[in-house]
Amino acid sequence: MITQLQGKLVEKNPTYVIIDCGGVGYFVNITLHTFSSLPDSEFIKLYTHLQIKEDSHTLYGFSTKAEREIFVLLLSVSGVGANTARTMLSSLTAAHIRSAIINGDVVSIQSVKGIGAKTAQRVILDLKEKMVKLQDFEDVSLTTPNTNKEEALAALEVLGFARKQSEKVVDKIVKSASGEISVEEIIKQALKNL
Repeated sequence: MITQLQGKLVEKNPTYVIIDCGGVGYFVNITLHTFSSLPDSEFIKLYTHLQIKEDSHTLYGFSTKAEREIFVLLLSVSGVGANTARTMLSSLTAAHIRSAIINGDVVSIQSVKGIGAKTAQRVILDLKEKMVKLQDFEDVSLTTPNTNKEEALAALEVLGFARKQSEKVVDKIVKSASGEISVEEIIKQALKNL
């Protein structure tokens, strides 16, 4: 199995890269987080997962071992394929997915396009114990997430704002607030900044 690739970056796109390793070009599917963390420099290193099926051998690449580990664990859940796992890791960070699973945060997992309530619950049920055992995460809190923040993000999504953009604005609002801030106040301030 190919576990990592290090070589010259030939082509870089939001969904894939081509890496030249000793004269062989590898087509590697990536997440948006990996895309944004890749340097534009010539040489890169990706941690990979090779998925072998009857009709294809597909490489998936990640900027961190932690992201690859989450990807592999997501593949073990019934109903979650490689594309769904990659979409989850493009929408949420690996640390956010781990935190959501450990805390039973169905709303965060369900916020990913293509993930329904049943799949979100199955992911949490199947992976909760495995996520707690993972050692490769630096600053994932095991406390419950800020529910006001999550509710505000869900409301902004319903209003048509992109989650990633909304999350950045809402994070700034919550950090700058002195003490607890209501869902309504978060939404009001976010609408002024979006």
